[in-house]
Amino acid sequence: MTEFIPRPDQPASTSRMPSPLVTMIVAGAVLSLCMGLRQSLGLFLQPMRAELGVSASAFGFALALQNLTWGLAQPVIGMFGDRYGPRPVLVVCGFLYSAGLLLMALGGPTIGLNIGAGVLSGVGIAGCGFGLVLGAVSRSVPPEKRVQAVGAVSAVGSLATLVIAPVCQAIIENDGWQAAALSFAAVAATIGVIALFIGGKPAPAKDHSAVASNTRQAVGEAIRHPGFVAMTLAFFACGFQLQFITVHLPTYLGICGVSTEIGAIALGVIGIANAVGSYVTGRLGTRYRPKQLLALIYLLRTVAITAFVWFPVSAFSTLAFAAIMGLLWLGVVPLVSGTVARIFGLQHFNTLFGIVFLSHQIGGFAGAWLGGVSYDLTGSYMTAWVSMALVGLGAFVLQWSMDDRDRPAPGIKDSLLGTS
Repeated sequence: MTEFIPRPDQPASTSRMPSPLVTMIVAGAVLSLCMGLRQSLGLFLQPMRAELGVSASAFGFALALQNLTWGLAQPVIGMFGDRYGPRPVLVVCGFLYSAGLLLMALGGPTIGLNIGAGVLSGVGIAGCGFGLVLGAVSRSVPPEKRVQAVGAVSAVGSLATLVIAPVCQAIIENDGWQAAALSFAAVAATIGVIALFIGGKPAPAKDHSAVASNTRQAVGEAIRHPGFVAMTLAFFACGFQLQFITVHLPTYLGICGVSTEIGAIALGVIGIANAVGSYVTGRLGTRYRPKQLLALIYLLRTVAITAFVWFPVSAFSTLAFAAIMGLLWLGVVPLVSGTVARIFGLQHFNTLFGIVFLSHQIGGFAGAWLGGVSYDLTGSYMTAWVSMALVGLGAFVLQWSMDDRDRPAPGIKDSLLGTS
């Protein structure tokens, strides 16, 4: 890989934002709680299946709906964040997330799962997840430190899973799944409180994307950029792979004779390994071309998935697989967000990142739902594992060949030259 020097530009003014350190701490806390809750939802499948008769495909569909709602809402919430700043959007979405988990606990197998865990939680996660907090962090630091700062926040954002997953499993075993879901709702409500400290509306961006007169023009410029399209398509594989593992790994381990405790520990291992991987990837992203790092992540994931299902599944192989996948889990996020910010600037960052992330969530919808369907139809998850390997290889090819040059559309170039 060749050394990569980010294009110099100026970050948005942070005159109305807290210090970069405070922004990063608050962003990390919000992201950690949000993703820790979401990544532990797969632990509810077995107890809900036993008590309510919820099938794997019905549970997978609810979390697939969550991913699809998250993806569809992300660009819209991103536009609100670009316009009004992260604080009000995060506060509202934190309480929507809590309301969704509360409905999941009390609303029954249809409304509770599909509307609560699916739609409401999906909108809440769209606001409290990566888009807005990473936009706030990107605006708070100089351009040459963006990828590293986003990598550090993504790393911190993985730590809560290490605690939430085992605690959730313990509550389920001692008090039942409803008590665990109510606890999740209480934790989600704290996100809205923590978000009060992230700051208000940022001052207008001063980098080159400020010449884009409105969101429609910015989106048009992005979708005409072949590299943006390739990166967006490749991000589908990320969502497909990770959401299948999050939702169906505990059940798959049960089929293979591995205890549910190991499944909960594996999710925690993914969380801590992800913290290391996200931080290291953020550091590497300041030195090497992000497109090559992204391609290698997709390739290594595919190799790990193939090896895991090829050899006999045991507690050791499960934890080893969790550690490897954790290192590769969300390292894509600082690389993708840094590439969007470098090529298109920050004025419409939340919106453009939301479009890329929509592809990720469509992949997550497919991974969660089709994983459950394949199990219900065949009694095995093998079709889903093979599919994950194939889409991973496709993402590797797309990402490695991506055109990542900064090539503004003619309208932007003319504006920079001062012509009409």
